Amino acid sequence: MNLMMLLEMAAEGMGERTAVVCDAERWSQAELFAGAGRIAARVRESGVERVGLLDVSSPAVPLALFGSAWAGRPFVPLNYRLSGPELDALIERVKPVLLVTDADRAGKLGGRDGVEVIEREAFLALARGTAPTPERDWSMEPEDVAIWLFTSGTTGTPKAALLRQRHLVSYILGSVEFMSADEADAALVSVPPYHIAGMAAVLSSIYSGRRIVQLPAFSPEGWLETAERERVTNAFVVPTMLARVVEALEAGGGKAPGALRALAYGGGKMPLPVIERVMRLMGHLDLTNAYGLTETSSTIAVLGPEDHREAAASDDPAVRRRLASVGRPLPGVEVEIRDPEGKPLPAGGRGEICVRGEQVSGEYLGRASRVGADGWFPTNDGGFLDEGGYLFLEGRIDDVIVRGGENLSPGEIEDVLLDHPAVADVAVVGVPDVEWGEAVAAAVVLKAGATASADELQDWVRKHLRSSRVPQRIRFELELPYNETGKLLRRKVREVLDPS
Repeated sequence: MNLMMLLEMAAEGMGERTAVVCDAERWSQAELFAGAGRIAARVRESGVERVGLLDVSSPAVPLALFGSAWAGRPFVPLNYRLSGPELDALIERVKPVLLVTDADRAGKLGGRDGVEVIEREAFLALARGTAPTPERDWSMEPEDVAIWLFTSGTTGTPKAALLRQRHLVSYILGSVEFMSADEADAALVSVPPYHIAGMAAVLSSIYSGRRIVQLPAFSPEGWLETAERERVTNAFVVPTMLARVVEALEAGGGKAPGALRALAYGGGKMPLPVIERVMRLMGHLDLTNAYGLTETSSTIAVLGPEDHREAAASDDPAVRRRLASVGRPLPGVEVEIRDPEGKPLPAGGRGEICVRGEQVSGEYLGRASRVGADGWFPTNDGGFLDEGGYLFLEGRIDDVIVRGGENLSPGEIEDVLLDHPAVADVAVVGVPDVEWGEAVAAAVVLKAGATASADELQDWVRKHLRSSRVPQRIRFELELPYNETGKLLRRKVREVLDPS
């Protein structure tokens, strides 16, 4: 197995189709294949052990990804939003490396020991060149490492998740049909290349034959304009992006882009009120909620278009609640909910989400694999499965609040608060408490023009949940802290709610 197998099939079966569009630049499937070969030759000549990319989305992303696979070197996309010591530390961990970056960073990073820098434009010119492509001699060893992806580091030093060729190829073969896209289909990719969704979007679009439209810098206005101009049919966004697109549509009184048929979202817990707003504005679209992790090579469960429509139209609260779920596992993927002792829980039981399947890696650089002897990977995400097998997320297991020996789920309390008509967003965390060990605290963002007091919100929670779950402390904020991929930064929320 090798990622190059996917591109080779696409180039031979759909060579003239446009593969990648970024601003005015276009690459066909055949041009992408030839360019990846030239990049592979350059990588081998350099003698480096890895290929890094420190840059926004551009055609350099798929060229580096596939060129690395052809050359037999891991591809390492780095967070271009980092600066200073954080970035220096990551570069130290990936060298010796051929690093593709923008002109400004190239000048600053050039000359470092073990770091060979190449500017993006020079990289693209090399791939566009006339040098012959090498023999199709890429390794088919399934255990070769294809990608290093650094975790977001929201709770500590980023870990490098290792995704092997078999993990990524298994994911694509198990979830995407070859040449299934119409020649006019286009996918708008606005997530950054260092996010697993960015990698999955490239691979799935190439294999299906769907044109990739890259948006280097996200803004809701830019997203809507690009989608309209390029006749985008499919798109993926993280929750914060989707919320901003919805706000832009509501503010402008506009409609969804005319060619858009399918909109997928994922990367974080999606509040039910946001989904209901999306359904009102874009209910005619095929909406999909995709849940996955870096360590699982992207998606492991989906709430598909029919699931959205059925839940939205239902009067049954249990069915309607599924709009806030992440759906059911993909074929070939198993999901269990386990208690702290590792025992499987029945439907409705809250615990840790565990997953098993060929696409699951669960491996980190310099650390033992977290995949058990039985093949199960503990995700550190909390949640539960309902009677129909729909999976609900409740945040990270590390975020559980332990109050007087009782484990409280922040997600459960957040869901109740979000049902209040005045609440737009909320984060619930545990803060130190002398009597109970931890106390429940909440940071709340109110809807524009709405009002609510702390007492009112506490009474609301008390009415819907047990008194132990009522926030002892509520602070009103203008917005909550999220990182660029839509993950709530709970450590920053704790710092606000417990400045001591």
